[in-house]
Amino acid sequence: MKKGFSKDFYLVMIGQIISLFGNAVIRFALPLHLLTVTQSPSLLGIVSGLSFLPLVIMSPVGGLIADRVNKRNIMVVLDFFTAGLVLAFLLLSGRVSLIGLILVLLFLLYGISGAYQPSVQSSIPLLVTEEAIMPANALINMISSLSGLLGPALGGIAYGLWGITPILYVCAGCFFLSAVMELFIHIPFTRKERTCSLFRELTGDVKDSILFITREKKQIGKLTLCCAAVNLFLSALMIISLPVIVMQVLSFPRGNASEMYGFLQAAMAGGGLAGGMAAGIFSKKLNIQGSWKLLFVSSLLLLPMGAVLQEGIPVYAAYSVIAVSGLIIMAFASLYTIQIMSYIQLTTPTALIGKVIAWVIALSTCAQPAGQMIYGFLLERLPHRLWVIFAATAALSMLVALWNKNIAERL
Repeated sequence: MKKGFSKDFYLVMIGQIISLFGNAVIRFALPLHLLTVTQSPSLLGIVSGLSFLPLVIMSPVGGLIADRVNKRNIMVVLDFFTAGLVLAFLLLSGRVSLIGLILVLLFLLYGISGAYQPSVQSSIPLLVTEEAIMPANALINMISSLSGLLGPALGGIAYGLWGITPILYVCAGCFFLSAVMELFIHIPFTRKERTCSLFRELTGDVKDSILFITREKKQIGKLTLCCAAVNLFLSALMIISLPVIVMQVLSFPRGNASEMYGFLQAAMAGGGLAGGMAAGIFSKKLNIQGSWKLLFVSSLLLLPMGAVLQEGIPVYAAYSVIAVSGLIIMAFASLYTIQIMSYIQLTTPTALIGKVIAWVIALSTCAQPAGQMIYGFLLERLPHRLWVIFAATAALSMLVALWNKNIAERL
């Protein structure tokens, strides 16, 4: 057992492995199914963008709940509920509109994720020593990346062979098993004595959290806005463009295309896993002041991705460049996220940590739905000028990296 990690932290890890694998598979399969059926990048962008809105709304709610309800109970209830939602989707499939059904399920899944993740993140400082916080974050990040690696790869193969239905049964099973595993976790919890009405208490918590990141620790608020800009440009482009490129732009056979997209997503998740491993190994050498370099290099890597989308480039050569660039971008993004989250956890009082992390998640992701809708529209309107979209996004992302440098130097 690693020094500084408790037994309950390992149980959280195991539950996360199972739950996040189910999440990775279903979040890969549903948008792919939508794009395959409708052949519309703009519809993909709209549905993906709208499905992110509950994440923005529910993250602060999840943070408020995480600070006054046992975090273990939140994880258990939400995983059982998610398993039920997937089964309900299967029962309704074929009876109601597919587009509406996928939108509702993604809407609920992202809302649950928004309420769920603050409980996981805020439990880490309670289950490990202070020295082990960055390695613990790195492990949780690696689990997410490993799930993202295996989920799309296996999901792509399964979708090409059997379609969407068997995938959804497997996902429901994952959420159910995760909930059962989480029943055995013990997370220290002291119930807060209520001195006023619940509404006044909640509004007071919201006020305290916002004041903390805008006045007491202004740099956290500025870093959050920087993350929002990254999600608006770089993240949104990657999420919407890659399925469109593999399924429609590159000339793969239809059955083979879903597998190739799964492998591409797996390669990117492999990058995230490598970034998490690097953060765990080099945790004592990393510092937030140098985090901007990770964003800058990631921005530069958008240029070769756009360049290979011009006519005359062999399909597998273009695919290889996109896969390698995406892998490196995800490795650097993982390192960046771990550094930001560790800084917030180390500089936020225990009483506020769940709420503050929730607001950081909500504010940093609020721009992503707009970005996904914009890129879905651009990809449909400029199918032969995709390199222009990638070049413009690279330039904007570089400016964000320089802004991040200015913020980090003052920490």
